[in-house]
Amino acid sequence: MTLNRRGWMGLAVLAVVLGAASFYGYQHWGAQTGAAREKILALMPTEASAVFFADFDELRRAPFFAELYAWAPKPQADADYAEFLKQTGFDYERDLDRLAVASIKHEQDSTLFAVVDGKFDKQKISAYAMKSGSVANNNGREIFSVAMSGSSKKLSFTFLKNDRIALTDDADLNLFLNAKKRSEDTAEWRVRFERLAGSPVFAVIRQSAAAGAALAAQAPGGLRSPQLSSLLDQLQWITVAGRPENELLRVVADGECAADGTARQLSDLLNGVLLLAQAGLNDAKTRQQLDPAAREAYLELLKSADVTKLDRGDTKSVRLVFEITPKLLEAARAASPATPDSAPTKPVPGKPSAPKKGHT
Repeated sequence: MTLNRRGWMGLAVLAVVLGAASFYGYQHWGAQTGAAREKILALMPTEASAVFFADFDELRRAPFFAELYAWAPKPQADADYAEFLKQTGFDYERDLDRLAVASIKHEQDSTLFAVVDGKFDKQKISAYAMKSGSVANNNGREIFSVAMSGSSKKLSFTFLKNDRIALTDDADLNLFLNAKKRSEDTAEWRVRFERLAGSPVFAVIRQSAAAGAALAAQAPGGLRSPQLSSLLDQLQWITVAGRPENELLRVVADGECAADGTARQLSDLLNGVLLLAQAGLNDAKTRQQLDPAAREAYLELLKSADVTKLDRGDTKSVRLVFEITPKLLEAARAASPATPDSAPTKPVPGKPSAPKKGHT
C-alpha cells in the first residue's frame, strides 16, 4: 500500500527530514530550550556517519530566514498534504519546533533515524497513521508502520512523549531506541555538539574518506581539485554550522584531522582559492560578463571569508567562516535560471569560492 493520501504522515515527516538542509542564534535560548536540544541530540546513534540538527522555532524568529523564505521557490500545493493537515492539524511550517537526523551507512545503503519535536495532536496523528499502516505494542510503546511510496521500505515512528516523535526507515525502530552506547563514542559526538551550541542549525559528519570523493563527483569540471579532494579525505570530522545575525547568516565550516601537516596544507590551499577567486572576479572579462550586482554580492562573500588553523591538542582543525547576505540570495536567484553547471539544489552562490578575511 502506498503512502499517498492515507499514509501522508510518514511521507510528510520524512520530507521535512530530507529537506531540512535547505534551512540554515542560540543567543536568546532559555534553559528549557537548551535542555530539549541536549536531549534530542543525546538520542542520536553513535554509529551514525552524520547528524543534522535544526531548531526551527529559533530560525523562524531570525530576520535572515524571512529573507530566505521569500527567496526560496514555493512548493506547489499538494492535495495529500492538505488532507493530512485537515485531519491531524499538524502544519510543519508552523508546528515543527526542532529535529535531529542521523544517517547510518550500511555498505551501499543507508538508513535514517530522526527525532522530531513539535506541536502534535497524538490522538489524531495515531488515527491517521492507522488508516494506511499498522501498529505494534512493544514494551508498552506503540510503534506505527506505514508504507513509503515508491520504496519497499516502511517508515516506523513512535511517540516518545506528546511533543516528541522518533522515526526511521530502518526495519526495526527498537534498535535505535534501546541501543547501548559506549561512553567513548558518546563523548566524541557530545564534544562536537557542545562546540556548536551557539548555532540553531548544523551538521556533524564523521569521516570515512567520503567528502573528497563526493566533491570530485559533484563539482563542475573546471572547479575540481584532486589536491583538495585528497586533503578532505584525510579529515576525521567535518562540521558545518549556520548562525543568523540580523539579516545575514554566518556559516562556519570546520575540518579536523590528526596531522598538523594536513591542516597546514588545507589552510594554505583554501587561502589560495580565496585569493584566486577574488582575482577572477576583478578580471576585466568577468566584469564585462557578470552582472554588477551579482559581482558585488560575490565579492562581499569573499571579503567576509576567513581561514584559520586551530590546534585542539589531539586534533588539528581548519576553520572557514563566511557570511551569506540578502544581496547574495538575490544574486543567486537572478543567476539560477541560466547557470548550466548549477546543481539541482539551490546554488549559494555557485562559482567563486574565494578570498580574504573577515571576522569570526
